[in-house]
Parts: sequence; structure tokens; C-alpha cells
Amino acid sequence: MGAPDPVRRHSALDDAQGLFIGTAVVALGLAILQSTGLVTGQIAGLALLVATWTGLPFGPVFFALNLPFYWLAIRRLGWSFTLKTFACVGGLTLLSIARPHLITFGHVQPLAGAVIAGICMGLGLLGVFRHGASLGGVGVVAFYLQDRFGFRAGWTQLLVDAVVFALALLTLPAASVLWSLCGAVAMNLVIMINHRRDWYVAM
Repeated sequence: MGAPDPVRRHSALDDAQGLFIGTAVVALGLAILQSTGLVTGQIAGLALLVATWTGLPFGPVFFALNLPFYWLAIRRLGWSFTLKTFACVGGLTLLSIARPHLITFGHVQPLAGAVIAGICMGLGLLGVFRHGASLGGVGVVAFYLQDRFGFRAGWTQLLVDAVVFALALLTLPAASVLWSLCGAVAMNLVIMINHRRDWYVAM
């Protein structure tokens, strides 16, 4: 057997297309959730709830809720990660604003919509992660708490999801929250199964 191929680093163009496609696929998943009156976890789920409570558009709410996390991202994860994340959050905001003029949905069965949305969002987030960015501030806080205090990042994200879905129970019908949980499980399974650095050699 010959020597292994050297690891190829992403070019700026690689990153740009990967981040755009990943963000666009997440936007599609969120559009399906919105069309069925469902939610998800993390900052996106909180933004969907705030949009429901206030009548404000999802995109600007999502953008505003992420603002407090950027200073922590700069300190803990660096400028490259932070700028890419800011670009992805801004892109998702713009796509969410434009989406009603570009794509609308007819009838979507809630469970099918939740699972399809979860798969779309999981795949989109994989693309974003693999190009050195994120789409939500909770992940930044989770990694900070893990580095600083040893509190596992997964537990932080699980606790935030629990709070979001508890708030959803106060806002949405119980059946909608149940379907939303199915979508969140589908999304997290896609990420958990596929987000492994030993399966992906480009940097």
C-alpha cells in the first residue's frame, strides 16, 4: 500500500459554496417547519417561538437572538469561525425573509414534515460544520462551558432544547410539540451518525 493522500484544505471557494448550500438546506427545513406550525430546538426553535408570540418575522428574530454570542465566539473560537458563522446566520436571515416570495407549501402531513425538515436541517448543519462555522449561539456556549468548567457540551444543548420544548408546550398544541420532537430526533441522528472527523479528511 502506498502512502496516504495528504489532507487537502478547503479553499475560500470551497468554504463559500459549502456554507451557502448548508445554510440554504437549513432554510428549507425551517420553511417546512413553519408551514406545518412546528418548532425545533436551540436558537432556531426559540426564534420560531418568539416569532409566533410577537408576529415578527423569523429571520430578524433569529439574527437578533444570535448577536450576544459573537463576542464569546471571537474569544473562544477565533475570528475565522465567528465571521463564517455571522455570514451563515445573516444568509439564513435573508433566505427566511425571501422564502415566502420564492417557495410556498400546500398540505404537509405534520409527522412527515417534521422528519423531512429534521433531515434537511441535519444535512445542512453538517455542511456548515464541515466548513468551520455554526448556525446558532448555543453551540458556542456549550463548547465554552465544556472547556472552562468541564460540563459536557451535549448536556448544555440538551438542557436548552428541554427549555425550548417546555416553552413550546405552553404555546402549541401537544400534538405539534410531539411532531416537533420527532423532527429534532431526526436532525440529531443525522448529525450524530455523520459528524465524525475520521470520516471526513478535508479541512
